[in-house]
Amino acid sequence: MYSKATIAGHPVHPMLVGFPVACYTGTLVGFAVYAANGAQFWLNLAIALNVVGVGSALLAALPGFVDWAFGIPRGSAAKTVGRAHAGLNVAALALFAVSLGTHVTHWNGPATGATLGLALSSAGVACTVAAGFLGWMLVQDYHIGIRLTPTQERDEPAVQNVHRMEARREDRAA
Repeated sequence: MYSKATIAGHPVHPMLVGFPVACYTGTLVGFAVYAANGAQFWLNLAIALNVVGVGSALLAALPGFVDWAFGIPRGSAAKTVGRAHAGLNVAALALFAVSLGTHVTHWNGPATGATLGLALSSAGVACTVAAGFLGWMLVQDYHIGIRLTPTQERDEPAVQNVHRMEARREDRAA
C-alpha cells in the first residue's frame, strides 16, 4: 500500500507532518514561558508558531487524506487506524485554531492570560502525540507509505493479507 500522494516517488504526507508537530510544541512552550514571565515576546512567539502550525497542519492533511482515501483498502484494520489518526489530528487542529482565534488579537497587547492558551495547546499536543502514535502504527505495522521489495512482499504476512483482501474485493466487483 504505497502512498498515492508523492513527489519524485516519495510520500508527501510524512514530509510535511514535522512542521505542525514542531510548531504545536513551540506554541505550548511559548504559552508556558509567557505564563511564567508575562513577556509579550513569548505570547507573540506562541501566536506566530500557532499560525504556522495550523497552516502546515492543513497542508499536511491534504496528502494524508488522499493516502487514506485512495491508498488503504476499505474494510482493513489500517483504514480504521487511519480514521482515528485523522480524527485526532483534526481535534488537535481545532484546539490550536481556537487558541489562535482567542489570542491573535493580542499581538501588540493588551496582555492576556495564558491559561486558555496553555490548556488548549496542552490538549492539542496530547492529541498530536496520540495521532503520531497511530501514524507510526500505520507505517510500522501496516506498511502504509512503504514500498517493499518483491522479497519483502513475499515474506510479509500483513502485506499478503492486504493483497488477498484487495483481490477478494476485485473478485466481488467483477
